[in-house]
Amino acid sequence: MAKPAAKRSEKKAPAKTAATAAPKAPRTLTKAQLIAELNKDLAKEFAALIQYVQHAAVITGPQYDAITAELVVHSNEEHAHAISLSDQIDFLGGIPAVDVGDIHISPDSKTMLELDLEGELDAIARYKQRVAQAEKLQEYGLRRALEDILIVEEEHARDLQSALDL
Repeated sequence: MAKPAAKRSEKKAPAKTAATAAPKAPRTLTKAQLIAELNKDLAKEFAALIQYVQHAAVITGPQYDAITAELVVHSNEEHAHAISLSDQIDFLGGIPAVDVGDIHISPDSKTMLELDLEGELDAIARYKQRVAQAEKLQEYGLRRALEDILIVEEEHARDLQSALDL
């Protein structure tokens, strides 16, 4: 059965920084619950990939020339994250889902970057939780894969904060 199209929304994002992305205390999960959370993360990685491709194509303004090429790099890195998560879900005995999370677009270039930053800060908080959850389940390979993703997500946030002069 075909899945409904991913939700797309236009909205104005508030300016956020890494300091406001404080992680919640990780809850203890079963392996099955962790797989379900990883599949939600996978859906958000797919959405981020699509969102970055769209934003790179339509962003305008000379002040955004440098970040435009970086958005394409970000989209490729989000694709690599999706592959890594899919491999980890499979290794844990789950089935990688093909759902796509919400995609946020805007006709305003600055708002596009704010939306991208909001997504990265959400990813940072989620992956900090996943690292701790993997550790509690003694899934050290998963923990390492998640740490690698987290490092890249933090780099994305820095790139976007720089482009937004935050």
